[in-house]
Amino acid sequence: MQRFSAQLTHDPAVLPWLGANFWSRTGGPLMWRSYDPAVVREELRVLREHGLNSTRSFFYWPDFMPTPYTVDEELCEHFADFLDAHRETGMKSIPTFIVGHMSGENWDPSWRNGRDLYADVWMVARQAWFGKEMARRYKDHPAVTAWLVSNEMPIYGRIRGEEPAPREHVTSWAEAIVNAVRAAGAQQPVSLGDGAWGMEVFGKENGFSLRDTAEIIDFAGPHVYRMENDRIRQHHRAAFECELASVAGKPVILEEFGLSTDFVSDENAATYYRQTLHNSLLAGSTGWIAWNNTDYDHLLEQPPYSHHGFEMHFGITDNEGRPKAPLRELAAFAEILERVDFTRCRRADSDTALVVPVYLEQGYPYAYELDRPVVFESLRQSYTAARGADLGVALTRERDGLAEDAKLHLLPSTRQILAPTRRRLEELARGGATVYLSYCSGEKGTTRGPWFQDLNGLFGVELQLSYGLAEPIEDETVEITFTEDFGGLKAGETLRFEAGRYRGTDESRSYLPVRPAGARVVATDAHGRPALLRHALGEGETILCTYPLEYLAAGTPRVNPEDTHRLYDALAREAGAERAVTVEGALAEADVLVHEDGRRFVWLVSQSDRPQTVRPLTGGTLHDLETGERLQDVSLGPWDVRVLELR
Repeated sequence: MQRFSAQLTHDPAVLPWLGANFWSRTGGPLMWRSYDPAVVREELRVLREHGLNSTRSFFYWPDFMPTPYTVDEELCEHFADFLDAHRETGMKSIPTFIVGHMSGENWDPSWRNGRDLYADVWMVARQAWFGKEMARRYKDHPAVTAWLVSNEMPIYGRIRGEEPAPREHVTSWAEAIVNAVRAAGAQQPVSLGDGAWGMEVFGKENGFSLRDTAEIIDFAGPHVYRMENDRIRQHHRAAFECELASVAGKPVILEEFGLSTDFVSDENAATYYRQTLHNSLLAGSTGWIAWNNTDYDHLLEQPPYSHHGFEMHFGITDNEGRPKAPLRELAAFAEILERVDFTRCRRADSDTALVVPVYLEQGYPYAYELDRPVVFESLRQSYTAARGADLGVALTRERDGLAEDAKLHLLPSTRQILAPTRRRLEELARGGATVYLSYCSGEKGTTRGPWFQDLNGLFGVELQLSYGLAEPIEDETVEITFTEDFGGLKAGETLRFEAGRYRGTDESRSYLPVRPAGARVVATDAHGRPALLRHALGEGETILCTYPLEYLAAGTPRVNPEDTHRLYDALAREAGAERAVTVEGALAEADVLVHEDGRRFVWLVSQSDRPQTVRPLTGGTLHDLETGERLQDVSLGPWDVRVLELR
């Protein structure tokens, strides 16, 4: 099955976008008041010399639109010069219209007077007029490569704690502004700048729906600044969000990501950038815009830096324009993109589907909000484990129909699927697929038990739950011992999973008691109870794990790599799910991009803080990109990435 991967095609000379969100060091958000053409050109020159080709720029709304019916002509002249500087430097820019939120503070035009940005017809009209006016002025400038409607409107459009705006209001607001931009004659791609934080990605309603706006936007743009309690999960966080953002069916651009170097060492800043860039590429992202171009040490008395001091140091250059570790990582990444001719590459096909339950993104009568985070966290940990098993999974949405051509379907820590989906899973198994489900009872102590019909028949078991009760996991470590050989795991071999440090509730820290009724037990827990069962159906089979392995790991800090990747590796072997490259263990991950001319490029990504040498297993030979030298053993530094050609 194909993994989602889409490129923007409007401006091949500048694709893929590799750039920085841009405020000049002369003023941050207030740069247009103190605009310095020479400093701007110097800032752009440094970015260009390090392989960057684009910026995201901002019309600071209170300054650019001082009254409801006018724009500031002097600032518009500054912006025109800003675009000229891009043209001179060989760069492009993505202007952003409605900029009322930035770096920890909201700013209103003086004339807003508390009006609703989405529902007030006059207020929507004024925003649409502003977008149309800015597009009219700059649409023909060769440096403009795309437009963004706003910056993180879910934060600006509603104060924290307020109810989110209704979807129909938000979608209509977006449509009005995009239509105004098009009416001005602008033909460049347009997106919303909202961060892709809505239901389809996080299971949280904020009014912005990638599905509802898919016909309006030309690309989806995740903004990722997540805190984590597990380093390897953190390395895959942006990648996972990019995967989920592909629900719009549009190219995915990692529109904002980065870190304050007040938070980390130079070495760890470089690691985060390296891992985020390469893992998101492998997840289907086709553009990257870092936050942000420079530090602002001279602005410590200016909001938002006066009260969010760490915001001064998100720069990829310092306050004097000197490159920092993140910019050096971006430069190295740019070289890789060029060497593999990235715009003509796609992700390798996959035989493994990671099923996204519809309950993540859609409400049903008397379904529970507490269950949505369970779905999200289980999927995220499953994605991390799959990467550790070198399974380049393809996400398949239950709402859109399950993949027809996957050999292995993963349903991690799941209790909620639709009744027709349960029927379809059985059909897929009978047709030759392998269907794996690990059971999780969820976080809500109501309606305990599977929400889909006839678990017994699907998995060849007899459920042993007592009505209304969850069966607690009392062991500090869950041990699953195989009673027969299974996909490379030998009879007598034991996988271990932490439960003692799990931070979830007792509701979810439970297992599913079953007896085999047609299924064969292939692994038992430390008490001799069935832990993994396989059930032949037609030409395929179903496999049930009675422990919520993925959700246990998701709720445990600093747990990865953990043994779920070994189970996934075994499942792939049993299902016949092909992997072009594999590496033993989870401390080095492998994936493949395919060039349209047939060449294949292998990414090896270290998830170890120590140097290591690995011997990848392939169906061909690996060669150094620069020298062409054939390699059997590949050296990786701590958290390193190597890209090789597979012949």
